Amino acid sequence: MRATKAVQKILANYEGETPGVKANLCRMLMEGRLGGTGKMIILPVDQGFEHGPARSFAPNPAGYDPHYHYQLAIDAGMNAYAAPLGPLEAGADTFAGQIPTILKVNSSNSLMSDTAGKNQAVTASVDDALRLGCAAIGFTIYPGSDMALDMFEEIVEMRREAAAKGVATVIWSYPRGEAITKDGETAIDVAAYAAHIAALLGAHIIKIKLSTDHLMLPEAKKVYEKEQIDIGSMAKRVKHCVDASFAGRRIIVFSGGAAKGADAVYDDARAIRDGGGNGSIIGRNSFQRSREDALAMLAKLVDIYKGKA
Repeated sequence: MRATKAVQKILANYEGETPGVKANLCRMLMEGRLGGTGKMIILPVDQGFEHGPARSFAPNPAGYDPHYHYQLAIDAGMNAYAAPLGPLEAGADTFAGQIPTILKVNSSNSLMSDTAGKNQAVTASVDDALRLGCAAIGFTIYPGSDMALDMFEEIVEMRREAAAKGVATVIWSYPRGEAITKDGETAIDVAAYAAHIAALLGAHIIKIKLSTDHLMLPEAKKVYEKEQIDIGSMAKRVKHCVDASFAGRRIIVFSGGAAKGADAVYDDARAIRDGGGNGSIIGRNSFQRSREDALAMLAKLVDIYKGKA
């Protein structure tokens, strides 16, 4: 497999990284129907841990079986499949080598009390990722949580170990917690800040939510207005988050969020493409649909990122 010029250009931005990390980034970027384009779509299935089995899989009961998600990601031509330890172990042998995998090494759950600090439990290790042949680990941080500093310190240590062993790191950077309002979770100033924090922590791939034009932080709002930063469209807000990710020197993908209509999913992808983002990490909007509908949606998303739709 020879890396395309587009992929080589992306890999050149990761100066100082181990050859193993670059090889695994290359592995993901060259995989699937978007392989070689510099764009990527990842299937994440950690929602069973986050929201519970019925909320995650009852809309499409085939999704209770971890093999279903492996096969969906393969058949749809995704760049990678991300899941917690249990689901990856459940299909690791059957699907070995057929698609790059990302081991989600921490998770939250919906059974915690509202008074608990916003945090996630570490549920897997770098050695688990190596044992399962994963290309990367995935880790969620909550900027704005009272527990955020602990999360930052945890991922710095895990990222250091992973890089030393040739495994890449994906950071889900989701602002939430005691310092963040509900509107602030998707405010553009907070989203860009979250992307930048992930980059500063050493993320090789950054995952954030798409943002609104809301500005939560008063001091940041002054700068946005003074410098006339253009946040008037989704594509412009994507571009701003790309700029916050070391001026595009880090791969940044955007989550699909809660289930929504197909047209809204396609509009989001066009905004990501036009804003210079690297792609989508889309879970519930794919696996909660029937297999036929999911494959059709993912095929169209591929076409959008290729500039064909």
